[in-house]
Amino acid sequence: MKFADLKIKSDSELGEELQGLYQEQFALRMQKAVGQLARPDRVKKVRREIAQIKTLMNERKAAG
Repeated sequence: MKFADLKIKSDSELGEELQGLYQEQFALRMQKAVGQLARPDRVKKVRREIAQIKTLMNERKAAG
């Protein structure tokens, strides 16, 4: 997802997106542990999206 798309989402939508990404990250870690990880590049993308959402949420919280 692009950062511009994340900016227009509400805080509750960002929270839901973040929860989904955490679940996906967990699933990817489990796949890697058992050697069945089909798309290793997805791990990096999920981590980046989590960081972007958390950064955006923190910026909004600091702004007031």
